[in-house]
This record gives sequence, C-alpha cells and structure tokens, in this order.
Amino acid sequence: MPNLFTSEQKQTAIWLLVAFALLLLFALLGPVLMPFIVAAILSYILNPGVDKLCSWKFKRFSLPRAVAASLLMVMLVAVLLALILIMTPILQKEIPQLQDQIPRFLDKLNEMLAPLLRDLGIHIRLDSAGIKTMLSKQLASSGDVIGKAVLSSVKVGGAAVLGMIANLLLIPIVLFYLLLDWHALLARLEYFIPRRWASKSVAAINEVDDILAQYLRGQIMVMLVLAAYYSVALSIARFDLALPVGIITGLLVFIPYLGYGLGLVLALIGAILQFEGFSGLLAVAIIYGVGQMLEGFFLTPRLVGERIGLHPLTVIFALMAFGQLFGFIGILVALPASAIVSVAVKHMRSSYLNSSFYRQS
Repeated sequence: MPNLFTSEQKQTAIWLLVAFALLLLFALLGPVLMPFIVAAILSYILNPGVDKLCSWKFKRFSLPRAVAASLLMVMLVAVLLALILIMTPILQKEIPQLQDQIPRFLDKLNEMLAPLLRDLGIHIRLDSAGIKTMLSKQLASSGDVIGKAVLSSVKVGGAAVLGMIANLLLIPIVLFYLLLDWHALLARLEYFIPRRWASKSVAAINEVDDILAQYLRGQIMVMLVLAAYYSVALSIARFDLALPVGIITGLLVFIPYLGYGLGLVLALIGAILQFEGFSGLLAVAIIYGVGQMLEGFFLTPRLVGERIGLHPLTVIFALMAFGQLFGFIGILVALPASAIVSVAVKHMRSSYLNSSFYRQS
C-alpha cells in the first residue's frame, strides 16, 4: 500500500500536534503563567531602556546589564509607589467623610425613590435603619447557608491571597532574569526555527516588533490624553480632588476596566462628600460616560488601532473576543496579539494570492 503522506508532511503534522498540545497546556496553566506573562510584557517594554543604558559610556566604562536592569526596575517600582502615594491621601480623606455622609445620602435617596417603590407595591425604607432591618431578616432566614458560604470563601480566599502574594513576589524575580538574558533568549528561540523558515520568520518578527512599538506609543498617548481630559473635566465641575483622580483614571487606563473603574469609584465618592443633592453624581456620570465613549470609539481605535494597522471595528471586536476567551489576561494582550495575528494573516493572504490554487482558472 503506497504511503499517502511524505515524510516531510508527517513531520509537519507531528509538529503541529506538538504546538496544539503546548497551547492546550498553556490554557490549562493560565493562573500559574500569569506572573510570567506579566513579567514578559514588562521586560519587552523595559528592554529598549536597558539596551540604551548599557550603550552609554561613562569615561570608557559601560554600565553592566544587571545594573541597568535593576535601575529600570527601581524606576518602575518608584512609579507604582508614586501612584500609591497619590491614592493614599484621597482614601484617607474620603473614607471617614463617606461614613458620615452615607446616612444623609440614603435619606435623600429614600425621599426620591420611596414614592415610586410604594406605587410598585414595594414597602421599604432606603435609609440606614431600613437597610439594617432588611439585612437582619435575610441573615436570619439563611444564616446556615451564609455561614457555610463564608467559611468556604475564607478558605478559598485565603489560598487566593497567598497565591496573589506569591505571584507579586515572583514577577520582579522573573522580570530581572528576563531583562538580563533577553537577547540570549531571543537567540535561542531563533535557533529552534527551521532553517528554511528562519529568514522569513525573523522578518515577520521584526515587523511585529515595529507594530508593537507603535502600539505602545499610541497607548501612552491615550493615557496622557485621558489623564488631561478627566483632570480638566473634573476641575470644571469644581471637584476638590480633580487632579489626582483624573491622573489616576488616565494613567491606569492601560489596565482595561481597572483604571476607569477605580477613577469612577473615587469620583462618585468625592461627589457624595462634596455636593448636596445629586448634581455631583450627574456630573460624574456625564464626565465618565463621555470619557468612556471618547476612549472606546475614538482614542483607542485612532491612536492605537491605526498604528497597528487594525480597523476600529476590529479593535473593538478584539477587546471583546479576547476578554471572553481568556478573561483579564486576554483583555490585556488583545491588541498586541491582534497585531501579531494581522501580520500572520497578511503573509498568509500573500501566499494564497500567489498560489496556483488561487491563480488556476
């Protein structure tokens, strides 16, 4: 019986199966790989800075790569600490005031909504006493269930906290070694590429690298524009903490939903503390609603999507699709991964249009 496949086709099939098995393994080990993925993203961002520091000459003395990597890591930690120092006074000021303002806010909310709820047949007071009564009834009716849930969540939550701490401690260690051996790791990866594909693969990787560099520049522009927008808009609305809240919202926008959500919560708390009635809450809703539309439908598609060669609709779809498939990590890497896929699709399209299968009539 003649062989249906050549030896080269069999080897290709085997390697495709190996690649599929590796992808499946990566999907199963997602939580374990999280610190390595974060460290790899940070090392890719910081590596040009390390190379630049190592290239500088100080009286014929070049900076060792380990020292340059350590300096950039210290600068990264300093930036994170600066953000924490910006947030700490806000929280110290707002949390005690919020505790005093919540009963008054609930009384106002009750005056507005109680008549509407009574018309619907719902008799409940939305003040602090009414909420306490409602919670006590719910706890009394389902105390055993809640107790078991709390105990189980404490066990799971304790393990999750320990895992989070371990991941946070692991990220700088992995980041240091990746920065130290970045070029050696790339050379080893290139060595494993089949020789007949090496030149084309390196050219495609360089193209992806150029696209990702443009992506990072575009993302930095989005962060700066949004930081300026939220700071100015909140200042116009006469918020006392407009500058720090606006800066936090804008600079943390590179972490999808976290920067926007954190800034929105801080602004809502500030509105409750500072303004009488609901005028402050309405101002926050308008400012952050416009900011979200500005980011999602203009800034990110224009400043980021066009720089990586993706249509604005493709950018929106990529964020939704990767978030659905891979969760938070998927949202974080959606646009860079889409850029890589776009390069691969472009080369596949070129090969397809030049193939006999397409040209033959």
